[in-house]
Amino acid sequence: MLPTSHAFREGARRALDDAALQQALGMLKTGFRVKRGVAARRMPEFEQLRDVARDLKNHTLDNLDLYLEAFEAKVVEQGGKVHWCRDAASARQVILDICRAAGARTVTKSKSMVAEEIALNPFLERHAVEPIETDLGEYIIQLRDEPPSHIIAPAIHLNRRHVADAFMANHRDLPPERPLDEPRQLLDEARAVLRQRFLAADVGITGANLLIAETGSVALVTNEGNADLTMTLPRVHIVLTGIEKVVPTLDDAMTVLRLLARSATGQEFSSYTTFVAGPRRPGDLDGPEQFHVVLLDNGRSNMLGGEFQDMLRCIRCAACLNHCPVYGAAGGHAYGWVYSGPMGSVLTPALVGLEEAHHLPNASSLCGRCEAVCPMRIPLPKMLRHWREREFERHLPPLRARAALRLWAWLARRPALYRLFADAGMAGLAWLARRRGGRFAKLPLAGGWTRARDLPAPQGRTFLSQWAAGKRRP
Repeated sequence: MLPTSHAFREGARRALDDAALQQALGMLKTGFRVKRGVAARRMPEFEQLRDVARDLKNHTLDNLDLYLEAFEAKVVEQGGKVHWCRDAASARQVILDICRAAGARTVTKSKSMVAEEIALNPFLERHAVEPIETDLGEYIIQLRDEPPSHIIAPAIHLNRRHVADAFMANHRDLPPERPLDEPRQLLDEARAVLRQRFLAADVGITGANLLIAETGSVALVTNEGNADLTMTLPRVHIVLTGIEKVVPTLDDAMTVLRLLARSATGQEFSSYTTFVAGPRRPGDLDGPEQFHVVLLDNGRSNMLGGEFQDMLRCIRCAACLNHCPVYGAAGGHAYGWVYSGPMGSVLTPALVGLEEAHHLPNASSLCGRCEAVCPMRIPLPKMLRHWREREFERHLPPLRARAALRLWAWLARRPALYRLFADAGMAGLAWLARRRGGRFAKLPLAGGWTRARDLPAPQGRTFLSQWAAGKRRP
Protein backbone atom coordinates (compact mmCIF):
# COMPACT_ATOMS: atom_id res chain seq x y z
CA MET A 1 0.00 0.00 0.00
CA LEU A 2 1.04 3.58 -0.56
CA PRO A 3 1.70 5.61 2.60
CA THR A 4 -1.47 7.66 2.42
CA SER A 5 -4.79 7.81 4.22
CA HIS A 6 -6.57 10.14 1.83
CA ALA A 7 -8.98 7.34 0.99
CA PHE A 8 -9.86 6.44 4.59
CA ARG A 9 -13.46 7.60 4.38
CA GLU A 10 -14.11 5.72 1.17
CA GLY A 11 -12.30 2.67 2.52
CA ALA A 12 -14.43 2.76 5.64
CA ARG A 13 -17.61 2.99 3.55
CA ARG A 14 -16.59 -0.06 1.52
CA ALA A 15 -15.78 -1.95 4.72
CA LEU A 16 -19.19 -1.25 6.21
CA ASP A 17 -20.84 -2.62 3.06
CA ASP A 18 -18.69 -5.79 3.06
CA ALA A 19 -20.75 -8.48 4.80
CA ALA A 20 -17.90 -11.01 4.87
CA LEU A 21 -15.56 -8.47 6.43
CA GLN A 22 -18.10 -7.46 9.04
CA GLN A 23 -18.58 -11.09 9.99
CA ALA A 24 -14.81 -11.59 10.28
CA LEU A 25 -14.38 -8.46 12.39
CA GLY A 26 -17.04 -9.77 14.75
CA MET A 27 -14.45 -12.27 15.95
CA LEU A 28 -12.63 -9.44 17.73
CA LYS A 29 -15.46 -9.09 20.22
CA THR A 30 -15.60 -12.77 21.12
CA GLY A 31 -11.98 -13.73 20.49
CA PHE A 32 -9.03 -11.48 21.24
CA ARG A 33 -10.92 -9.15 23.58
CA VAL A 34 -12.29 -11.88 25.81
CA LYS A 35 -9.05 -13.86 25.91
CA ARG A 36 -7.02 -10.77 26.79
CA GLY A 37 -9.36 -10.00 29.69
CA VAL A 38 -9.17 -13.55 31.04
CA ALA A 39 -5.36 -13.62 30.79
CA ALA A 40 -5.00 -10.29 32.57
CA ARG A 41 -7.28 -11.33 35.43
CA ARG A 42 -5.33 -14.54 35.93
CA MET A 43 -2.15 -12.57 36.67
CA PRO A 44 -2.50 -10.67 39.98
CA GLU A 45 0.47 -8.43 39.21
CA PHE A 46 -0.64 -7.55 35.67
CA GLU A 47 -1.32 -3.85 36.34
CA GLN A 48 1.91 -3.47 38.31
CA LEU A 49 3.79 -5.15 35.48
CA ARG A 50 2.40 -2.58 33.04
CA ASP A 51 3.89 0.19 35.17
CA VAL A 52 7.27 -1.56 35.30
CA ALA A 53 7.30 -2.09 31.52
CA ARG A 54 6.33 1.53 30.85
CA ASP A 55 9.11 2.80 33.09
CA LEU A 56 11.80 0.54 31.64
CA LYS A 57 10.90 1.55 28.08
CA ASN A 58 10.91 5.22 29.05
CA HIS A 59 14.37 4.77 30.51
CA THR A 60 15.54 2.97 27.37
CA LEU A 61 14.19 5.64 25.04
CA ASP A 62 15.83 8.36 27.12
CA ASN A 63 19.15 6.52 26.61
CA LEU A 64 18.49 4.95 23.23
CA ASP A 65 21.88 5.74 21.73
CA LEU A 66 23.67 4.10 24.66
CA TYR A 67 21.70 0.85 24.45
CA LEU A 68 21.80 0.61 20.65
CA GLU A 69 25.57 1.00 20.66
CA ALA A 70 25.86 -1.61 23.42
CA PHE A 71 23.69 -3.97 21.37
CA GLU A 72 25.81 -3.43 18.27
CA ALA A 73 29.02 -4.12 20.18
CA LYS A 74 27.68 -7.45 21.43
CA VAL A 75 26.44 -8.47 17.98
CA VAL A 76 29.84 -7.73 16.43
CA GLU A 77 31.60 -9.54 19.28
CA GLN A 78 29.60 -12.67 18.42
CA GLY A 79 30.40 -12.52 14.71
CA GLY A 80 27.38 -10.64 13.42
CA LYS A 81 27.04 -7.31 11.65
CA VAL A 82 24.75 -4.34 12.30
CA HIS A 83 23.59 -2.03 9.50
CA TRP A 84 22.28 1.43 10.45
CA CYS A 85 19.65 2.68 8.02
CA ARG A 86 18.21 6.17 8.03
CA ASP A 87 15.23 5.47 5.79
CA ALA A 88 13.32 2.80 3.87
CA ALA A 89 15.40 3.14 0.72
CA SER A 90 18.69 2.51 2.51
CA ALA A 91 17.25 -0.49 4.38
CA ARG A 92 15.95 -2.05 1.18
CA GLN A 93 19.30 -1.55 -0.53
CA VAL A 94 21.26 -3.07 2.35
CA ILE A 95 19.04 -6.17 2.30
CA LEU A 96 19.30 -6.50 -1.48
CA ASP A 97 23.10 -6.22 -1.31
CA ILE A 98 23.24 -9.00 1.29
CA CYS A 99 20.99 -11.19 -0.85
CA ARG A 100 23.10 -10.58 -3.96
CA ALA A 101 26.32 -11.32 -2.10
CA ALA A 102 24.78 -14.63 -1.02
CA GLY A 103 23.62 -15.40 -4.55
CA ALA A 104 20.06 -15.60 -3.26
CA ARG A 105 17.19 -16.37 -5.59
CA THR A 106 14.58 -17.10 -2.93
CA VAL A 107 14.14 -15.56 0.50
CA THR A 108 11.90 -16.84 3.27
CA LYS A 109 10.37 -14.26 5.58
CA SER A 110 8.64 -14.46 8.90
CA LYS A 111 6.05 -11.81 9.73
CA SER A 112 7.54 -8.32 9.91
CA MET A 113 5.58 -5.08 9.99
CA VAL A 114 8.83 -3.19 9.32
CA ALA A 115 9.24 -5.15 6.07
CA GLU A 116 5.74 -3.98 5.12
CA GLU A 117 6.69 -0.45 6.16
CA ILE A 118 9.60 -0.31 3.73
CA ALA A 119 7.73 -2.23 0.97
CA LEU A 120 10.46 -4.86 0.92
CA ASN A 121 8.67 -7.62 -1.01
CA PRO A 122 7.93 -5.69 -4.21
CA PHE A 123 11.45 -4.23 -4.12
CA LEU A 124 13.05 -7.68 -3.95
CA GLU A 125 10.76 -8.98 -6.69
CA ARG A 126 11.79 -6.14 -9.00
CA HIS A 127 15.41 -7.24 -8.50
CA ALA A 128 14.87 -10.94 -9.28
CA VAL A 129 14.77 -12.13 -5.65
CA GLU A 130 11.61 -14.04 -4.73
CA PRO A 131 10.34 -13.43 -1.16
CA ILE A 132 8.11 -16.09 0.40
CA GLU A 133 6.05 -15.24 3.46
CA THR A 134 6.02 -18.13 5.95
CA ASP A 135 3.53 -16.94 8.54
CA LEU A 136 0.30 -18.61 7.44
CA GLY A 137 -1.73 -15.41 7.45
CA GLU A 138 0.97 -13.49 5.61
CA TYR A 139 1.35 -16.33 3.11
CA ILE A 140 -2.37 -16.26 2.36
CA ILE A 141 -2.49 -12.52 1.72
CA GLN A 142 0.70 -12.73 -0.35
CA LEU A 143 -1.06 -15.22 -2.62
CA ARG A 144 -3.97 -12.77 -2.88
CA ASP A 145 -1.61 -9.80 -3.44
CA GLU A 146 -3.04 -7.96 -0.45
CA PRO A 147 -1.48 -6.10 2.48
CA PRO A 148 -2.09 -7.26 6.06
CA SER A 149 -5.19 -5.94 7.77
CA HIS A 150 -4.09 -6.60 11.36
CA ILE A 151 -0.78 -6.64 13.21
CA ILE A 152 -0.95 -10.15 14.63
CA ALA A 153 -3.71 -11.63 12.43
CA PRO A 154 -2.90 -10.32 8.95
CA ALA A 155 -5.66 -12.29 7.22
CA ILE A 156 -8.40 -11.61 9.74
CA HIS A 157 -10.53 -10.06 7.00
CA LEU A 158 -10.76 -13.39 5.12
CA ASN A 159 -12.86 -16.49 5.60
CA ARG A 160 -12.17 -20.16 4.84
CA ARG A 161 -13.56 -19.93 1.29
CA HIS A 162 -11.22 -17.04 0.47
CA VAL A 163 -8.24 -19.13 1.59
CA ALA A 164 -9.33 -22.21 -0.38
CA ASP A 165 -9.76 -20.12 -3.53
CA ALA A 166 -6.28 -18.64 -3.10
CA PHE A 167 -4.72 -22.09 -2.72
CA MET A 168 -6.56 -23.44 -5.76
CA ALA A 169 -5.41 -20.50 -7.87
CA ASN A 170 -1.75 -20.69 -6.82
CA HIS A 171 -0.96 -24.34 -5.98
CA ARG A 172 -1.54 -25.48 -9.55
CA ASP A 173 0.72 -28.52 -9.32
CA LEU A 174 -1.74 -30.14 -6.90
CA PRO A 175 -4.88 -32.05 -8.00
CA PRO A 176 -7.70 -29.59 -8.72
CA GLU A 177 -10.29 -31.95 -7.25
CA ARG A 178 -8.63 -32.09 -3.83
CA PRO A 179 -10.89 -31.16 -0.88
CA LEU A 180 -10.19 -27.84 0.84
CA ASP A 181 -13.30 -27.51 2.96
CA GLU A 182 -11.84 -27.94 6.42
CA PRO A 183 -9.24 -25.84 8.25
CA ARG A 184 -7.03 -28.90 8.75
CA GLN A 185 -6.92 -29.54 5.00
CA LEU A 186 -5.88 -25.96 4.36
CA LEU A 187 -3.24 -26.10 7.06
CA ASP A 188 -1.74 -29.36 5.81
CA GLU A 189 -1.49 -28.04 2.28
CA ALA A 190 0.18 -24.81 3.38
CA ARG A 191 2.62 -26.76 5.55
CA ALA A 192 3.60 -29.09 2.70
CA VAL A 193 4.12 -26.24 0.23
CA LEU A 194 6.03 -24.03 2.64
CA ARG A 195 8.28 -26.83 3.86
CA GLN A 196 9.86 -27.03 0.41
CA ARG A 197 10.29 -23.26 0.42
CA PHE A 198 12.06 -23.37 3.77
CA LEU A 199 14.52 -25.95 2.48
CA ALA A 200 15.24 -24.11 -0.78
CA ALA A 201 15.74 -20.59 0.64
CA ASP A 202 19.15 -18.95 0.40
CA VAL A 203 18.38 -16.14 2.89
CA GLY A 204 15.96 -15.88 5.79
CA ILE A 205 14.53 -12.54 6.93
CA THR A 206 12.82 -12.07 10.28
CA GLY A 207 11.63 -9.15 12.30
CA ALA A 208 12.41 -8.77 15.99
CA ASN A 209 10.13 -8.47 18.97
CA LEU A 210 12.97 -7.29 21.19
CA LEU A 211 16.69 -6.53 20.98
CA ILE A 212 18.66 -7.16 24.18
CA ALA A 213 21.60 -4.79 24.65
CA GLU A 214 23.14 -6.87 27.44
CA THR A 215 23.61 -9.95 25.26
CA GLY A 216 23.34 -8.77 21.66
CA SER A 217 20.51 -11.25 21.17
CA VAL A 218 17.19 -10.96 19.35
CA ALA A 219 13.88 -12.22 20.75
CA LEU A 220 11.40 -13.66 18.25
CA VAL A 221 7.85 -14.66 19.15
CA THR A 222 5.52 -16.77 16.98
CA ASN A 223 2.81 -19.37 17.36
CA GLU A 224 3.77 -21.33 14.25
CA GLY A 225 7.52 -21.85 14.56
CA ASN A 226 8.06 -20.33 11.13
CA ALA A 227 10.56 -17.77 12.41
CA ASP A 228 12.76 -20.58 13.80
CA LEU A 229 12.86 -22.32 10.41
CA THR A 230 13.44 -19.01 8.64
CA MET A 231 16.49 -18.15 10.71
CA THR A 232 18.11 -21.58 11.11
CA LEU A 233 17.83 -23.26 7.69
CA PRO A 234 19.21 -20.63 5.22
CA ARG A 235 22.88 -19.73 5.08
CA VAL A 236 22.17 -16.08 5.88
CA HIS A 237 19.86 -14.62 8.53
CA ILE A 238 18.77 -10.97 8.30
CA VAL A 239 16.95 -9.32 11.20
CA LEU A 240 14.99 -6.24 10.12
CA THR A 241 13.77 -4.09 12.99
CA GLY A 242 13.08 -0.57 14.19
CA ILE A 243 15.53 1.11 16.52
CA GLU A 244 12.94 1.34 19.31
CA LYS A 245 12.87 -2.44 19.95
CA VAL A 246 15.94 -2.48 22.19
CA VAL A 247 15.76 -3.17 25.95
CA PRO A 248 18.70 -3.16 28.38
CA THR A 249 18.72 -6.68 29.83
CA LEU A 250 17.29 -10.18 29.54
CA ASP A 251 15.27 -9.54 32.69
CA ASP A 252 13.72 -6.50 30.99
CA ALA A 253 12.92 -8.61 27.94
CA MET A 254 11.10 -11.15 30.10
CA THR A 255 9.05 -8.37 31.68
CA VAL A 256 7.83 -7.25 28.27
CA LEU A 257 7.25 -10.81 27.05
CA ARG A 258 5.04 -11.56 30.04
CA LEU A 259 2.77 -8.76 28.85
CA LEU A 260 3.01 -9.34 25.10
CA ALA A 261 1.21 -12.65 24.62
CA ARG A 262 -1.42 -11.93 27.26
CA SER A 263 -2.27 -8.62 25.59
CA ALA A 264 -2.17 -9.99 22.05
CA THR A 265 -3.77 -13.44 21.99
CA GLY A 266 -4.59 -14.07 25.64
CA GLN A 267 -1.87 -16.69 25.98
CA GLU A 268 0.43 -16.79 28.98
CA PHE A 269 3.31 -17.15 26.55
CA SER A 270 3.51 -17.58 22.80
CA SER A 271 4.16 -21.12 21.56
CA TYR A 272 7.63 -20.28 20.22
CA THR A 273 9.76 -17.70 22.02
CA THR A 274 13.30 -17.85 20.65
CA PHE A 275 16.47 -15.93 21.44
CA VAL A 276 19.08 -15.85 18.70
CA ALA A 277 22.56 -14.31 18.89
CA GLY A 278 25.03 -14.27 16.03
CA PRO A 279 25.87 -16.81 13.33
CA ARG A 280 26.59 -20.51 13.79
CA ARG A 281 29.52 -21.23 16.10
CA PRO A 282 31.97 -24.12 15.81
CA GLY A 283 30.20 -27.19 17.08
CA ASP A 284 26.67 -25.86 16.51
CA LEU A 285 24.42 -28.35 14.75
CA ASP A 286 22.48 -25.71 12.83
CA GLY A 287 22.19 -21.99 12.28
CA PRO A 288 23.20 -19.46 9.61
CA GLU A 289 26.71 -18.76 8.43
CA GLN A 290 26.00 -15.00 8.46
CA PHE A 291 23.96 -12.90 10.89
CA HIS A 292 22.91 -9.36 9.96
CA VAL A 293 20.80 -6.87 11.91
CA VAL A 294 19.27 -4.01 9.90
CA LEU A 295 18.32 -1.18 12.28
CA LEU A 296 15.76 1.17 10.75
CA ASP A 297 15.14 4.76 11.82
CA ASN A 298 12.71 5.99 9.13
CA GLY A 299 11.40 8.88 11.24
CA ARG A 300 11.57 7.26 14.67
CA SER A 301 14.42 9.42 16.00
CA ASN A 302 12.33 12.51 15.18
CA MET A 303 9.79 11.31 17.73
CA LEU A 304 12.34 11.22 20.56
CA GLY A 305 12.04 14.00 23.10
CA GLY A 306 8.71 15.18 21.76
CA GLU A 307 5.03 14.70 22.41
CA PHE A 308 4.96 11.45 20.41
CA GLN A 309 7.90 9.68 22.08
CA ASP A 310 5.52 7.50 24.10
CA MET A 311 4.43 5.84 20.86
CA LEU A 312 7.88 4.24 20.62
CA ARG A 313 6.98 2.09 23.62
CA CYS A 314 4.60 0.09 21.40
CA ILE A 315 5.28 -3.66 21.34
CA ARG A 316 2.86 -4.38 18.45
CA CYS A 317 0.49 -6.52 20.50
CA ALA A 318 -2.60 -5.13 18.70
CA ALA A 319 -4.62 -4.82 21.91
CA CYS A 320 -5.63 -1.30 20.88
CA LEU A 321 -6.89 -2.56 17.50
CA ASN A 322 -8.82 -5.39 19.10
CA HIS A 323 -10.72 -3.02 21.41
CA CYS A 324 -11.19 -0.06 19.06
CA PRO A 325 -14.78 0.49 17.85
CA VAL A 326 -13.55 2.23 14.69
CA TYR A 327 -11.16 -0.55 13.72
CA GLY A 328 -13.87 -3.06 14.63
CA ALA A 329 -16.17 -1.47 12.06
CA ALA A 330 -13.74 -0.48 9.29
CA GLY A 331 -10.98 -3.10 9.48
CA GLY A 332 -7.32 -2.50 8.75
CA HIS A 333 -7.27 -1.82 5.02
CA ALA A 334 -9.34 1.34 5.41
CA TYR A 335 -6.39 3.03 7.16
CA GLY A 336 -4.44 3.03 3.91
CA TRP A 337 -1.03 1.93 5.14
CA VAL A 338 0.79 -0.66 7.21
CA TYR A 339 -0.27 0.38 10.71
CA SER A 340 -3.94 0.54 11.55
CA GLY A 341 -6.18 1.14 14.53
CA PRO A 342 -5.30 3.66 17.25
CA MET A 343 -1.57 2.91 17.18
CA GLY A 344 -1.52 3.38 13.40
CA SER A 345 -3.46 6.62 13.66
CA VAL A 346 -0.67 7.98 15.86
CA LEU A 347 2.36 6.31 14.26
CA THR A 348 1.55 6.77 10.58
CA PRO A 349 1.52 10.60 10.61
CA ALA A 350 4.87 10.53 12.43
CA LEU A 351 6.46 8.27 9.81
CA VAL A 352 4.93 9.53 6.54
CA GLY A 353 3.93 13.08 7.46
CA LEU A 354 0.70 14.65 8.65
CA GLU A 355 -0.16 15.91 5.18
CA GLU A 356 -0.37 12.31 3.95
CA ALA A 357 -2.15 10.92 7.01
CA HIS A 358 -4.18 13.71 8.59
CA HIS A 359 -7.45 11.79 8.28
CA LEU A 360 -6.26 9.04 10.61
CA PRO A 361 -6.19 10.94 13.94
CA ASN A 362 -9.87 11.68 13.30
CA ALA A 363 -10.64 7.96 12.87
CA SER A 364 -11.25 7.63 16.60
CA SER A 365 -14.08 8.20 19.03
CA LEU A 366 -11.51 9.03 21.76
CA CYS A 367 -13.35 6.60 24.03
CA GLY A 368 -10.03 5.78 25.74
CA ARG A 369 -10.38 2.02 25.53
CA CYS A 370 -7.09 1.74 23.62
CA GLU A 371 -5.13 3.35 26.45
CA ALA A 372 -6.97 1.29 29.04
CA VAL A 373 -5.81 -2.00 27.50
CA CYS A 374 -2.36 -1.00 26.21
CA PRO A 375 0.24 -3.07 28.10
CA MET A 376 2.76 -0.23 27.82
CA ARG A 377 0.26 2.41 28.99
CA ILE A 378 0.69 4.51 25.84
CA PRO A 379 -1.57 7.61 26.04
CA LEU A 380 -3.01 7.14 22.58
CA PRO A 381 -6.03 9.47 22.93
CA LYS A 382 -3.81 12.33 24.08
CA MET A 383 -1.51 11.90 21.08
CA LEU A 384 -4.47 11.69 18.72
CA ARG A 385 -5.61 15.05 20.07
CA HIS A 386 -2.12 16.45 19.50
CA TRP A 387 -2.29 15.40 15.84
CA ARG A 388 -5.76 16.94 15.51
CA GLU A 389 -4.44 20.22 16.89
CA ARG A 390 -1.59 20.20 14.37
CA GLU A 391 -3.98 19.32 11.57
CA PHE A 392 -6.16 22.31 12.45
CA GLU A 393 -3.16 24.64 12.75
CA ARG A 394 -2.00 23.66 9.24
CA HIS A 395 -5.50 24.15 7.77
CA LEU A 396 -5.59 20.54 6.58
CA PRO A 397 -9.26 19.79 7.40
CA PRO A 398 -11.88 20.99 4.89
CA LEU A 399 -13.04 24.57 5.27
CA ARG A 400 -16.48 23.40 6.44
CA ALA A 401 -14.94 21.36 9.27
CA ARG A 402 -12.69 24.23 10.37
CA ALA A 403 -15.64 26.64 10.35
CA ALA A 404 -17.70 24.24 12.47
CA LEU A 405 -14.89 23.94 15.02
CA ARG A 406 -14.50 27.71 15.19
CA LEU A 407 -18.24 28.09 15.74
CA TRP A 408 -18.16 25.47 18.51
CA ALA A 409 -15.18 27.22 20.15
CA TRP A 410 -16.96 30.57 19.96
CA LEU A 411 -20.02 29.09 21.69
CA ALA A 412 -17.96 27.19 24.26
CA ARG A 413 -16.45 30.49 25.44
CA ARG A 414 -19.97 31.79 26.09
CA PRO A 415 -21.54 29.27 28.51
CA ALA A 416 -25.00 30.84 28.68
CA LEU A 417 -25.33 30.93 24.91
CA TYR A 418 -23.87 27.42 24.62
CA ARG A 419 -26.49 26.04 27.02
CA LEU A 420 -29.26 27.85 25.16
CA PHE A 421 -28.27 26.28 21.84
CA ALA A 422 -27.73 22.85 23.45
CA ASP A 423 -31.16 22.91 25.08
CA ALA A 424 -32.78 24.00 21.84
CA GLY A 425 -30.98 21.29 19.89
CA MET A 426 -31.99 18.61 22.38
CA ALA A 427 -35.61 19.72 22.28
CA GLY A 428 -35.65 19.75 18.48
CA LEU A 429 -34.11 16.29 18.20
CA ALA A 430 -36.47 14.89 20.83
CA TRP A 431 -39.46 16.31 18.92
CA LEU A 432 -38.22 14.75 15.68
CA ALA A 433 -37.54 11.44 17.43
CA ARG A 434 -41.10 11.15 18.66
CA ARG A 435 -42.20 11.21 15.02
CA ARG A 436 -39.59 8.64 13.96
CA GLY A 437 -39.88 5.91 16.55
CA GLY A 438 -37.19 7.19 18.92
CA ARG A 439 -34.25 6.66 16.52
CA PHE A 440 -32.88 8.37 13.43
CA ALA A 441 -32.20 6.39 10.28
CA LYS A 442 -31.32 9.65 8.51
CA LEU A 443 -30.20 12.95 9.92
CA PRO A 444 -28.51 16.00 8.37
CA LEU A 445 -24.78 16.25 9.19
CA ALA A 446 -24.83 12.68 10.60
CA GLY A 447 -24.81 10.69 7.38
CA GLY A 448 -21.59 8.95 8.26
CA TRP A 449 -23.25 7.49 11.34
CA THR A 450 -26.74 6.76 10.00
CA ARG A 451 -25.46 5.13 6.83
CA ALA A 452 -24.47 2.06 8.84
CA ARG A 453 -26.67 2.28 11.93
CA ASP A 454 -29.48 4.27 13.51
CA LEU A 455 -28.65 7.26 15.69
CA PRO A 456 -30.26 7.05 19.14
CA ALA A 457 -32.39 10.06 19.97
CA PRO A 458 -31.57 12.26 22.99
CA GLN A 459 -33.28 11.22 26.21
CA GLY A 460 -34.25 13.92 28.70
CA ARG A 461 -32.28 17.08 29.35
CA THR A 462 -28.64 17.91 28.66
CA PHE A 463 -25.97 16.97 31.17
CA LEU A 464 -25.31 20.64 31.95
CA SER A 465 -28.97 21.35 32.71
CA GLN A 466 -29.20 18.28 34.96
CA TRP A 467 -26.01 19.27 36.75
CA ALA A 468 -27.26 22.83 37.27
CA ALA A 469 -30.56 21.52 38.62
CA GLY A 470 -28.72 19.29 41.04
CA LYS A 471 -26.73 22.23 42.38
CA ARG A 472 -29.92 24.14 43.10
CA ARG A 473 -31.31 21.37 45.28
CA PRO A 474 -31.04 22.04 49.03
